[in-house]
Amino acid sequence: MPAWEESYLGQLRESVGPERVLLTVGARAVLRDPEGKVLLIRRSDNGRWALPAGTMELRQTLRDCAIREVVEETGLTVHEVTPFALYSGEGLTTSAYGHPYQHVTLACRADSWSGDLLRETDETIDAAFYPVDALPESAGPNTRRTLEDLARFESGAPFTLA
Repeated sequence: MPAWEESYLGQLRESVGPERVLLTVGARAVLRDPEGKVLLIRRSDNGRWALPAGTMELRQTLRDCAIREVVEETGLTVHEVTPFALYSGEGLTTSAYGHPYQHVTLACRADSWSGDLLRETDETIDAAFYPVDALPESAGPNTRRTLEDLARFESGAPFTLA
């Protein structure tokens, strides 16, 4: 994994400065264990619990982005994914460094995965599986919305486009 400064987004941020809003494209993944618990990572930048997620690199597909982010943040290898939602709302987010972004994010369900969970990585300070109805308090609205949209999708609702 390249250092932030070497990544496409890091280079783009350097060229436009800290104040300009950047439009980013990325992916998040929902992994479940055999009991149906959902994998969350605790982010090292803000301490919040979230789904494994991140920004696409150049020449990478969204599918590969979702798979790469899971490996980087959990050590687990995702083999197959099913996309179920695309989020592109008008709201802006601010990074831990105060930089403004508008994210376009594809949410994918990990249909098969393998490996041993790493609870701590360069990007995370913890990782664990949680029952959907007992998520940590710091799991934010994006995580909860994504899990609700997945439940609707699995009940036969169409792909979410928001």
